[in-house]
Amino acid sequence: MNQEIIYHFVGIKGSGMSALALILHDKGFKVQGSDVKKYFFTQKGLEEAGITFFEFGEENIQPGMMVIAGNAFPDTHPEIVRAKELGLDVKRYHEFLGEFINQFTSVAITGSHGKTSTTGLLSHVMSGIEKTSYLIGDGTGSGIQDADFFVLEACEYRRHFLAYKPDYAIITNIDFDHPDYFTSIDDVFEAFQQMADQVKKRIIACGDDEYLLKLETDVPVTYYGFGEHNDFQARNIKRTEKGSAFDVYMRGEFYDHFKIPSFGNHNIQNALGVIALCYFEEIDREKVKDQLTTYRGVKRRFTEKRVMDSVIIDDYAHHPVEIRATLDAARQKYPNKEIVAVFQPHTFTRTVALLSEFGEALNLADAVYLCDIFSSAREQAGEVKIEDLSAKVEKGAVVIQEEDVSPLLDHKDAVVVFMGAGDVQKFEKAYETILSQSAQKH
Repeated sequence: MNQEIIYHFVGIKGSGMSALALILHDKGFKVQGSDVKKYFFTQKGLEEAGITFFEFGEENIQPGMMVIAGNAFPDTHPEIVRAKELGLDVKRYHEFLGEFINQFTSVAITGSHGKTSTTGLLSHVMSGIEKTSYLIGDGTGSGIQDADFFVLEACEYRRHFLAYKPDYAIITNIDFDHPDYFTSIDDVFEAFQQMADQVKKRIIACGDDEYLLKLETDVPVTYYGFGEHNDFQARNIKRTEKGSAFDVYMRGEFYDHFKIPSFGNHNIQNALGVIALCYFEEIDREKVKDQLTTYRGVKRRFTEKRVMDSVIIDDYAHHPVEIRATLDAARQKYPNKEIVAVFQPHTFTRTVALLSEFGEALNLADAVYLCDIFSSAREQAGEVKIEDLSAKVEKGAVVIQEEDVSPLLDHKDAVVVFMGAGDVQKFEKAYETILSQSAQKH
């Protein structure tokens, strides 16, 4: 890589793109980018790092640049067209990253659910002990000079993760998602099998997932989880309002006792994957234990705040499995409070494909509110309506609009969980506003 070249990011506010831009900037490269004017939470990190970005325009592309293009933008995008006219090197985000990681001991974290949380946890643990660069799907990235390790989130959508040939892969689960691209669970499994075939040293996989047990690979597979058959197994689990504690047994022998300040069984599984990876890289066990106790989570994953008498939780959950995990975590931390779910489905294709499963997952809440389906730019409006999902929720669900979230005021001293991958935060802001206003009246 050339220190003199300017690396221009087309779509720099994307979560992976902003993280990669931060990494190159940290490592001393010249970085700039472009995007739409609208504010995205990822730009805060870019602004703090002093990285310049512009509104989209072909005039941003100048001779001598290396262009990294976000996957959301087609080859017909004016900046990409201009770059090719000038004969510049244009690489897609995942292609560039696939080449970049080859200079490190690389760990790719993938899976249908939990990859951002697990990438965040491993990044936190390893960077506190060894020189580690990392790229997390919440827009966080860090490039350390002379880093030995590179931890990255690897997304299965459109099989983008096949651009990577990592030393290790941690795989959290295999589930049917992204129905706008994948045709079936078998299609999803085939993609993960292809990815597994590219791993150089070892795969660390959740053995509680039936599909991961079917992987056939040339490299060894180490399994982690709750079941007896796992190589790294959690036993004697204690879940409290402060977090979770558990013993780890390695192939049936006691290994050590660990504590994490996070909630829900899925976070115990994520920690097991991290513990296993650190074991194989011979990273100091006591330091790993210490690092696990200080992890505070990633953006938009069970992010909490208190407003008046309400606890408000913001979470990216947009699949039934993720909704279950988030509500399980809320129930663990707040066992004596009412749990209210506010859910915005993400994409018509996903809503149709998983309608009944969404209804069953939302039934775990004490009360359910629904926001209109968030339409992605990559699909047409579908036949399904939000009322179709409402009908699947046994206890009934109230559909709310951003202009009127007043029905939520019926819940006093409650935990209100806002979930979705679209713009559900606007409903959350509306709720915070109305809560404050109602308090001022009394």
